[in-house]
Amino acid sequence: MSNWKEIKAEELEKNAFHTIGKEWLLVTAGNEEKSNTMTASWGAMGVMWGKPAVTVYIRPQRYTKEFMDREGVFTLSVLKENYRKALGICGKISGRDVEDKWAEAGLTPFMAAGVPAVEEADLVLVCRTMYRDTIKPECFDDREQDEKWYPQKDYHTMYIACVEKVLVKEG
Repeated sequence: MSNWKEIKAEELEKNAFHTIGKEWLLVTAGNEEKSNTMTASWGAMGVMWGKPAVTVYIRPQRYTKEFMDREGVFTLSVLKENYRKALGICGKISGRDVEDKWAEAGLTPFMAAGVPAVEEADLVLVCRTMYRDTIKPECFDDREQDEKWYPQKDYHTMYIACVEKVLVKEG
């Protein structure tokens, strides 16, 4: 395992708009025996209920969702641009369909505070779910978004999670 240093959430200097929308994230959940990771390009970072928080959105058919719902903890890992191919694999291949998704993507899991994370990342957020709910079609004020993003009506579950640890790679 590489050298990781814990910092306070408020010390994080990443631009959330760029990190989430352009760099993408890997959402990883599970335990030491079995885990799954998936690419995400939707989410938010800020403060919720007085705590540093993130929101992530996961469709019901995603394998990672099973782990998220069961464990209640997950990590968000941010990787450099040279891992774009791995991020693509993690966004397209389901862990249900391959024997070892980690190997397929050329990535290495490691345990960060008891939660699986991605060793190749430069930044890992260890998160604990505080609230979840499924996006509801009747709650759209902008109906166009419902039509554009949910033609199959497979509405994301929104997870609001407290950021318990922020780990940055040293060196």
